[in-house]
Amino acid sequence: MIPTDRQQILRRPLTLAETGLTLGALSELAIKLIHSAGEIGASEVSHELRLPFAGIVQRVLELLDREELVNIVGSGGFGTQAYRYTISQKGIDRAHQALERSQYIGPAPVPLERYNAMMRGQAVGEVVLDEAAVEAAFQGLVVNRAMFDKIGPALNSGKSVFLYGPPGNGKTTIATRMAKLLARDPIYIPYAVSVDDYIIKVYDDFNHKRAGGEPVAGPAAWAFDAAADTLDERWVLIERPMVMVGGELTLASLDLIWDPTAKYYEAPFQMKANGGMFLIDDFGRQQVDPQDLLNRWIVPLETRIDFLSMHTGKKIEIPFEQLVVFATNLDPTKLVDEAFLRRIRHKVKVDNPTADEFQQIFQMMCKVRGVEYVPEGFAHMVAAWYTQAGRAFKNSHPRDILDQLLDVAKYKRSRPVASAEMLDRACSAYFADL
Repeated sequence: MIPTDRQQILRRPLTLAETGLTLGALSELAIKLIHSAGEIGASEVSHELRLPFAGIVQRVLELLDREELVNIVGSGGFGTQAYRYTISQKGIDRAHQALERSQYIGPAPVPLERYNAMMRGQAVGEVVLDEAAVEAAFQGLVVNRAMFDKIGPALNSGKSVFLYGPPGNGKTTIATRMAKLLARDPIYIPYAVSVDDYIIKVYDDFNHKRAGGEPVAGPAAWAFDAAADTLDERWVLIERPMVMVGGELTLASLDLIWDPTAKYYEAPFQMKANGGMFLIDDFGRQQVDPQDLLNRWIVPLETRIDFLSMHTGKKIEIPFEQLVVFATNLDPTKLVDEAFLRRIRHKVKVDNPTADEFQQIFQMMCKVRGVEYVPEGFAHMVAAWYTQAGRAFKNSHPRDILDQLLDVAKYKRSRPVASAEMLDRACSAYFADL
């Protein structure tokens, strides 16, 4: 029977039945591990499979020994847990057969049903953020109150957001800060998931960051009581993920990625993003038509369910529990039709800064970059390089111009000062005269 309560799912299995896996599946994993290691201790096998020795790994090793697939070559202490194993000739043949079916070696997977139950129970929509939390997360950025009043509800919805507006104003930075707000409430994900006889790798060090403690207590959080129950080590505690993709996104990368050589699956982007944020940056500049990409998401966005295809033709159902953020410099109405825009819960325009906001950003970046701020120099820059040139203010300009100024000061061996002369040198190197 598959448990569905989060506490039950995370509880350390004490019997083979409680793992949700068969003795044959675990035996295949163990024999591939022993074959690759050359020589390995029983406790090490238990550690690598992330399963208890007593009652589970012990039974697996006893089966391999009984079938003469392994050799016991010594002991590092007392009891069967201290035995050390090598592969036998008969075991080599069996390991090769197992590797032909799948070359996955690592933590034992959890059944798909348990993964689905955990992801639904840890939905990003359960996170509740207030004004103070949002404002604190955006410290160091110049963001107006109207923007906060859009970002907060968008995060609490846990659904979908369109970040749009002219380039150079920090849409990606805003999305990253939003993701950090979500990351405060960690979640559990498995290293891998099993579907029939196949394995899907879920956890990876690039998209997932291990959390330092248990999920925080709060109105939308829950905690696994490690004192009362021991954790099933096939699950890893991570910060809610932020998976970001750009121009490389294709329709194929949104389905299970089958490795025909290794013979196991890599989870697609949206599965790795479950419980967190899936950011599609530079939306509209992908190799595939934007409408085709959006059509792929219509059903998941409405039902919170996604269907993935296996190479065998079988379809599997997984939760679609993530905040999907589309960030684009292009006009949304020219990318997609009105019917789809209605399905996007929140639309947030990230516009060019006002003159006052631009000055605040410039002064703040002077402090960050260690450049002396000169009011007269700033006024000259605005008049010469913006007003006269008919150029719009951008949130990114102060940072970039001051970096240019620092390059000039380093070359001249002079103190970095935002004077009219130094800013003229920096701006002439930064802005292209087309």
